[in-house]
Amino acid sequence: MSLRIGLVGAGANTRLRHIPGFQKIKGVELVAVCNRSRESSQRVADDFKIPHVFTDWTELVQSSDIDAICVGTWPYLHCPVVLAALAAGKHVLTEARMAMNAAEARQMHAAAQKSSQVAMVVPAPLWLESEAALLERVRDGFFGDLLEIHVRGLGGQYNPDAPLHWRQRRDLSGLNIMSLGILNETVRRYAGHDREVTAGSAIFTPQRLDASTGQKRTVDVPESLGVVSRLESGATTVYHVSSVARFGETSLEVYGTKGTFKLSGDQCFIAGAADQALKLLDIPAPQRGGWRVEEEFIQAIFDGKPVTRTSFADGVKYMEFTAAVNLSLREGRSVALADI
Repeated sequence: MSLRIGLVGAGANTRLRHIPGFQKIKGVELVAVCNRSRESSQRVADDFKIPHVFTDWTELVQSSDIDAICVGTWPYLHCPVVLAALAAGKHVLTEARMAMNAAEARQMHAAAQKSSQVAMVVPAPLWLESEAALLERVRDGFFGDLLEIHVRGLGGQYNPDAPLHWRQRRDLSGLNIMSLGILNETVRRYAGHDREVTAGSAIFTPQRLDASTGQKRTVDVPESLGVVSRLESGATTVYHVSSVARFGETSLEVYGTKGTFKLSGDQCFIAGAADQALKLLDIPAPQRGGWRVEEEFIQAIFDGKPVTRTSFADGVKYMEFTAAVNLSLREGRSVALADI
């Protein structure tokens, strides 16, 4: 059995992870690419020995020589490409930041449910090595009931002279704010879904140079964000996400009635009720995880293995969370997820 994959969009993550990942799998061929321009598409094709270049993504999606589509574009194209691919009978793997908003995500999920094809969102990549072993501890009650969760997504640096990035443009990134969706997806793996959010934000450089036009353009995506979320379980999660925090860290701390765990860097630390300090989590070899996105997508197609990380249903959840955060920012109030 063989599978022919076409790439719509070939950004950094596609070139770094998806293309090499697919090319390692027996029975999988990368046969076509369509990037933002003919020139950039050809560079990708030359670099990775992909035989066909398309200048129109709709033609690539409709090609009878392609069985599956990997969507690596910016979020503004995720929904139209996914809908067209599913309608054309193609399997779909779409990059994270599933959609521009919750309505698009729901539309994509509905189309996937009607289709017999595999539909998968690239999962949050954080702390995959320890995830299986840590989830087992959570489910076994090692940490007790979860009470408080503190999430930091701190990075970048303050640079008012840097040109406008697509992540700072709502017309290209939608309601997605920095790494918020990825962090929320990670939290939900351990603690479940959100019930209500309250958010505040700041933009420190209101206008930046748009390199494509040479003109100043308004920045309409926050550079600093704080969110307090009440979970369905009763736990509280506090997020601080920033793109101006030089030497900042990405971390997740979870405090329960019996124990604590902390994920930071590539490491996981835990403490139970009888422990006096955090200690490195011992991960048995069979439970040691890692980046297996491309393999999992292909296994779902070849073997019928269910998509668990990340399904379109899960993608809808973090897009609803993101929508609630944006509504809270816009109206200055707490927002229930049930109202999204």
